[in-house]
Amino acid sequence: MGAMTGKVVVITGASRGIGAEAARVFAAAGARVGLLARDAGAIAALAAEVGGLAVACDVADAGAVAAALAQVEAAFGPLDVLINNAGVIEPIAHIAEADPEAWGRDIDINLKGVFHGLRAALPGMIARHSGTIITVSSGAAHNPLEGWGAYCAAKAGAAMLSRVAHVEAGPAGVRIMGLSPGTVATGMQVKIRASGINPISQLAPDAHIPADWPARALLWMCSADADEFRGQEIALREDRIRRRIGLIA
Repeated sequence: MGAMTGKVVVITGASRGIGAEAARVFAAAGARVGLLARDAGAIAALAAEVGGLAVACDVADAGAVAAALAQVEAAFGPLDVLINNAGVIEPIAHIAEADPEAWGRDIDINLKGVFHGLRAALPGMIARHSGTIITVSSGAAHNPLEGWGAYCAAKAGAAMLSRVAHVEAGPAGVRIMGLSPGTVATGMQVKIRASGINPISQLAPDAHIPADWPARALLWMCSADADEFRGQEIALREDRIRRRIGLIA
């Protein structure tokens, strides 16, 4: 992990949950971290804590994402790692009853936001024949869940988008992967539990892993030890993966 010293890392959705923990983990590993999120106050406080750069940004806005990455590169140098983490669970609603505007907003963030990150980061990484892009995925990308039509559809699209990006940019030396963390003890789980819809909402709070586990997994995925998983999605539910990362004995 010492190879992260001085590396330039951008994390979207960095204001809370997995994104905030990832910022702490990467900064502790010596990386120069750019923190992107809509909540300017939260990322400003986190940037002060970890010594990073906070850039208020809505990933649903392609121009804002490109400008944010340019701002980080102007401050720290060429981008080495992009973590596409920003995501929302709302709306939790049956398709027949879902609000179209809210449904579209989910797609804008969870799917188009990943595209916007890829579109902004890939040209430079391809030109330099280096770089890592990891998209935080979900079991919902592969399993239909009641009330999660927008989230399932967006995550499925993002997972396929990562696979396409690997086909296109992998030959140039860009490492592209996905991480499916399982259920994580974040604010998103509070919203899911409150909805009372589908079996995920019935899980006990202690069933969820801590947010630092996927954060540490993301750091490990940037190392050569994870090279065999290029173009693939790693499932943090698997004990063999947890052991390899060092999360369990």
